Amino acid sequence: MTHVVMYFHVHQPHRLRQYSVFDIGNGTEYFDKKLNKEIFLRAARKCYFPSNRLLLDLIEKYEGKFKVSFSITGTWIEQAQEFEPELIQSFQDLVKTGHVDLLDETYYHSLAYLISEEEFKEQVKMHRKLFKELFNYKPKVFRNTEAMYSNDIARTVKDLGYKGIVAEGWHSYLGWRSPNYVYQAKGSKIKLFLRNYKLSDDISFRFSTPYWEEFPLTADKYAAWLAASPGEVINLFMDYETFGEHQWKETGIFDFMRHLPEHVLAYEHLDFVGINELIKMKAVDEIDVPYYSSWADMDRDLSAWLGNEMQKTAFNKLKALESYVKRARDIKLKEAWRRLQTSDHIYYMCTKWWSDGDIHKYFSEHVESPYYAFMNFMNVLQDLEGKLMAKIIPRESEYGEIPTSL
Repeated sequence: MTHVVMYFHVHQPHRLRQYSVFDIGNGTEYFDKKLNKEIFLRAARKCYFPSNRLLLDLIEKYEGKFKVSFSITGTWIEQAQEFEPELIQSFQDLVKTGHVDLLDETYYHSLAYLISEEEFKEQVKMHRKLFKELFNYKPKVFRNTEAMYSNDIARTVKDLGYKGIVAEGWHSYLGWRSPNYVYQAKGSKIKLFLRNYKLSDDISFRFSTPYWEEFPLTADKYAAWLAASPGEVINLFMDYETFGEHQWKETGIFDFMRHLPEHVLAYEHLDFVGINELIKMKAVDEIDVPYYSSWADMDRDLSAWLGNEMQKTAFNKLKALESYVKRARDIKLKEAWRRLQTSDHIYYMCTKWWSDGDIHKYFSEHVESPYYAFMNFMNVLQDLEGKLMAKIIPRESEYGEIPTSL
């Protein structure tokens, strides 16, 4: 039997407003509520509502033989609660079917692991608490931001109690091996579920590409590809916004999804499972990833966020504020700092303009220039640093310790 896992990642960042040098120190808000609401409601109309209705219909139609898995960021949930609360109920209805698995991740879809292990663990626990409150659900599988992965990350995630972790099925560490099996991480032995990027990207990136040699992609053709793929599990991992946003309704993406279960289940050796079911499977080998990998861009590393000097400068400044945030002990400033950790902000400064970057630019408020994104972000950080210092100095000066600026 070959198990098909369809996992969708649901995310929207808190986008920054245009923040000039003249805004520094003037109490100006960092985040653009109007823009965030506009983009969120558009995505809700085009993707979230119709996709959720479709998946619920398919689960009911196939009486549980069709299953899916989700991870949903805390930043997405915050905006849903504020702008479109019915969406929360829509996801709750899906989870209540018993045929939807949920994955944990960092609450802020952040680069927290690169800041500190302590910060990473705190954000994971925040996300876990959120899912318990909203869905009465405790995930067993973890998916780090943009599938960022390494042996050390796997160890930390296992220490947090998870039984499985998601990563990219990339050839640089797989070698001759196929992503279509369950593996385990070197050292920690946690189960490792690898994305089949070829088959996943056929839907998420190439579906509506007219010059693609396989265009148009139909449900029966795709099901035949799955049926012909050797292995024990085919992990199809993609952004949920693939449906209706990245691939518009007019491309036929919803019709494709509506008919896919029928054609997949027509093959006796194929079925759909939730990602939790992979935990019970035996690992066929151990995978050694001593460096950081991800599912972002063609390099599958961290260069999407730390590939140029602007990004490194911005991230190092953001990271350096951690000690100030802890010393300031201000809940609102800590929340702002954590929202700034969301990976999208650093990605907007990326100067690699491959076609796969277009998806990220689609939702960027800085589509014109990564250089403007950098200046805007740095202005916000400078203002945040000033606010933190204003909290720290009165308290610590009492003990003769005057903190210095970064």
